[in-house]
Amino acid sequence: MNLGGPTHEDNVRIFLENLFKDEDIIKLGGGNTQNLFAKLISKFRAPNVAEDYKEINGCPNGCTGNKHCFNRQNKVVSDCCSPINGLTELQRRTLEKYFKKILPDHDVTVYTCMRYWLPFADQIMDDMAEDGITHTVLMPLYPQFSWTTTGSSFRDWETTLNKKFPNGGKPWKEFHVKNYYLNESYLRSINARIDEALEKMDGDTRRKTHLIFSAHGTPLLEVRSGDPYTTEIKETMEAVMARREVKNPYWLSYQSRVGPQKWTQPNTEDLVQRHLEYGIKNFLMVPVAFVTDHIETLYELGVELVEDMEEEGFEFENFEVMKGINDHPDFIKALAEETLHCLRHEIPAEAVQWDNTVNKTRKSATA
Repeated sequence: MNLGGPTHEDNVRIFLENLFKDEDIIKLGGGNTQNLFAKLISKFRAPNVAEDYKEINGCPNGCTGNKHCFNRQNKVVSDCCSPINGLTELQRRTLEKYFKKILPDHDVTVYTCMRYWLPFADQIMDDMAEDGITHTVLMPLYPQFSWTTTGSSFRDWETTLNKKFPNGGKPWKEFHVKNYYLNESYLRSINARIDEALEKMDGDTRRKTHLIFSAHGTPLLEVRSGDPYTTEIKETMEAVMARREVKNPYWLSYQSRVGPQKWTQPNTEDLVQRHLEYGIKNFLMVPVAFVTDHIETLYELGVELVEDMEEEGFEFENFEVMKGINDHPDFIKALAEETLHCLRHEIPAEAVQWDNTVNKTRKSATA
C-alpha cells in the first residue's frame, strides 16, 4: 500500500483532488464542503505541480509502472509521471521474487494498492479474487504509523471491502502490518544508503557533513490527538544513529506542509537555512519516512530546497540527498519479515528458507 502519484499531466488535478478529499489528511468534515475545497485547490495547484513532476519524470523511456497504468495499457510515453509508480512496481516485483525464493512451496502474489491514483483498492480486490487468494497481508510502505497514511489506507481498504463484500463474505483471511520502524533490516537499509552517499565524498567533506533527517510533516492536531507518527520518526532516527560507528552531527525536520493548519516543526527549509546562517555548508539529506523516491525527495529536497536557499543568497559547499531505499535488499527483506510475522500461525517457520543474513530476532518471533 502506497501513496500513488499521477502518471500523466491530464491526471495531476484528479490525483490532487483525491488527496485533498481525504478527511484523514484535511479535516474539513467531509461532504460538500470538503469536496468543494478539494476541487478548487487541486484546480489551482495542478499546473505548478505538473511542472514539478515533469522535472523528475519517472518514466522517460516508457511506462515502468503497474499493469493497471493507462500509460502501459495504451503504450504511451509520459513526460509527467511520478517516480513513485515505477519504483513501487519495482518493489512489488522484487518482493514477489524474494517470496518465491524463501517460500518455494507456497504460491505468493504481491499486489500494489495505491491510495490516490491507480491501481485503487477495488481493482486489486478484483485481481485477488480472480487469482484465488486465501490469505492477505496489508503491507503499508509507511514504516511509521500515522492515521494520515497507514490509517487512511486501511480505512479506504475496509470501506471498499464492505462495498464489494457487503455481507462480510470476503474470500480470504486478512492480516495487517501496522508499523515496522524498528525492524533491523529496515534500519540497515537506511544506514546502507547513508554510507553510499558519504563514501562518494572526500574525507574532509565527510567529516563536515551534517545529516538532516527529513520526514513528511503532520498537522499538530494529529500529534495532540495521539498519533504516534512523530514519536516513531524520532525513534527511527535515533535507532539508525545508534547503529553507526562514525556519528556525524544529525538533526530532524519536517517538510511538505499542506493546508492551513499548524504542522510539526522545525520545517526542513528553515532548519537548513539556520545551519547556513551558522556557517555550516555541507549537508546530507536523509528522507527518513519515505521508502520510494518521489516528488518529496527528488524535487522538494533535491531541487526546490537548493533553489530557494540560493535565491536567499546562501551557498553550499556540498549538498546531497540520500538515494531512497527503494528496492534495497535489506528493505525487501524487512517487508518479507513483517509479512511472515503476521502469518506465523499460518505458515510453519521451517517452511521458510531464509538466507543467512536475515534478522534473527524477527525470525525467532516468526517461529
